[in-house]
Formats: sequence, C-alpha cells, structure tokens
Amino acid sequence: MIDSRPAEDGTQIRRRRECPQCGQRFSTQEVAVLSIIKRSGATEPFSREKVLVGVRKACQGRPVSEDDLVLLAQRVEENLRSTGQAEIEAQEVGMSILAPLRELDEVAYLRYASVYRNFASLEDFEGEIALLRALPSSNKSADKPRVDVRNEKLTASSSASNK
Repeated sequence: MIDSRPAEDGTQIRRRRECPQCGQRFSTQEVAVLSIIKRSGATEPFSREKVLVGVRKACQGRPVSEDDLVLLAQRVEENLRSTGQAEIEAQEVGMSILAPLRELDEVAYLRYASVYRNFASLEDFEGEIALLRALPSSNKSADKPRVDVRNEKLTASSSASNK
C-alpha cells in the first residue's frame, strides 16, 4: 500500500496500492458496512436517509434547518460507527438519535421520544418534560423572547428582562 485516505464523507477509505509482482499501481475503495438488526430479526444496511425521515417528522413546523438535520444524521452515524460493531439493533439507532435531537430542539425531541418510547399516558409526557426541565440545555435562555398568542404581544420570558 502506497497511500490511504478517507473518501466520500468519511464512510469510505481510498487506498493506493502497488502490485509487488508487476509493479502496477491501482486504487481500492473500502467501505465498512453497518448493518441494522430490525425487531423482526431481519438485517438491512444503515440508512442515513431513514434517520432524516424520522427526525424531519419530529421537526415539522419547528425552526430547524435541513442542514441541521443532515448534521444530526451524520452525527448519529458517526456515533454508531464509533462503537466498532458491524451490526447494531434498531432500538439502539433510535436511542442514539435522542440526545442530538434534544440538543437541536426540545419540542422535536419530545415528539420523537413520545413515539419511539411509546408514551401511553399524560404521565409519560409529564415525566419526560420534568427531565427536560431538570437537565441543562444549550437551547434554553432566560432572555429569549416569546410571543403571547392570546394578546399577540412580545413578552420577556423572565422578570429580570422586564426591568
């Protein structure tokens, strides 16, 4: 092997090689296949597009850009690949989406978690909301303005910003 470098978006490795017998050079592309084990037991290749479809639904109507979603899907794939496992349970894929989605948009996170974790009651939602409130978030800010829909006025979210 003469040279090795990442290709594509980091999911492939391009290697430049030389035949030891004839001296001719050639290139190879190596791809690490990541298989997902579905609940039925069937396996299929990991699809970043499937991750995007799921988070798009959760983010519908939210102030989240397509670029943010693509980065989230890439981050999820990198996280899964970093485990070094060739096969990963579908449940683990869903769980690996939750943390980056929470950082991106808490409402979208709650939507996704409610479907993924099969929330069955208001108590399930209340418990998850309590956890969200207890944990620090980069999206929370005491100075963020919010719109009061009833009066259609812009109000401050904290009494400190009213002074």
